[in-house]
Amino acid sequence: MTQTLPPVRGTLTPNRPLADLTWLRVGGPADWLFQPADEVDLADFLGRLDPSIAVFPMGVGSNLIVRDGGIRAVVIRLGRGFNGIEIDGDTVTAGAAALDAHVAKKAAEAGLDLTFLRTIPGSIGGAVKMNAGCYGAYVADNLVSVRVVTRAGKVRDIAAADLNLAYRSSTLPEGWVIVSATFRAAKGDPAALEARMADQIAKRDASQPTKDRSAGSTFRNPAGFSSTGRADDVNDLKAWKVIDEAGMRGATLGGAQMSPMHSNFLINIGGATATDLENLGEEVRKKVFQQRGITLEWEIMRVGERASE
Repeated sequence: MTQTLPPVRGTLTPNRPLADLTWLRVGGPADWLFQPADEVDLADFLGRLDPSIAVFPMGVGSNLIVRDGGIRAVVIRLGRGFNGIEIDGDTVTAGAAALDAHVAKKAAEAGLDLTFLRTIPGSIGGAVKMNAGCYGAYVADNLVSVRVVTRAGKVRDIAAADLNLAYRSSTLPEGWVIVSATFRAAKGDPAALEARMADQIAKRDASQPTKDRSAGSTFRNPAGFSSTGRADDVNDLKAWKVIDEAGMRGATLGGAQMSPMHSNFLINIGGATATDLENLGEEVRKKVFQQRGITLEWEIMRVGERASE
């Protein structure tokens, strides 16, 4: 990228490799990585940035495959200055870089129930954009509004209803950056909320490969909703179930594997490339389609360019 970029107060790094910023530890470089100092720095930068230059907001890389050829864009990664958590009555306002688990814990200490966020990997910006959820609860159930910086550098507050949140999706425009989100939460006893979260963590660790390099659930559940956590939850149309039926639990390709512990988790067992991971996922989709006639949709976001052959 040869364009001159606007001056910043934060950090602007050219040709920055992204593998160490993703949970799967794969991926090529971004043309630029921008870590803004604060909201004003971000808005000023986007307002002056040539509109033809693509922008990609990136959280903590928990739900992301960056392809081996890297990203032809300015990748924006929010850090300190965007991870505050404020509580006022029954509302919780969290910076986009605040980790979901930290928000759940801080809310619980104040007697507010956002416990469903406790086991969701990643940060609040990504959780809002993807309407993250588990145990039958979603961001959409509690979100009041978000604060964003548009691609043109304007700061706006947007009501949750205007994001059209649905299963693992929203209509946030391309290049807009969420800087904070405000939630309304039901009141609860702090000790009871803490106990519920401890139970959720124990269940997650018993059923998911939390010690492995993964990016959370690989494919969306074909039924279009997340696990309710109830004993009577039907498994017929869970992604892991149809992957099992297609004989792909534990399948490997290069350094990539569908976890033997939970077959909807794609893991880097060592030395995987982004191509290994994506190709194994595509092989799973093909086998499931042949077996069940179901087209699995990726839940992991895949971005950037493949390495040149």
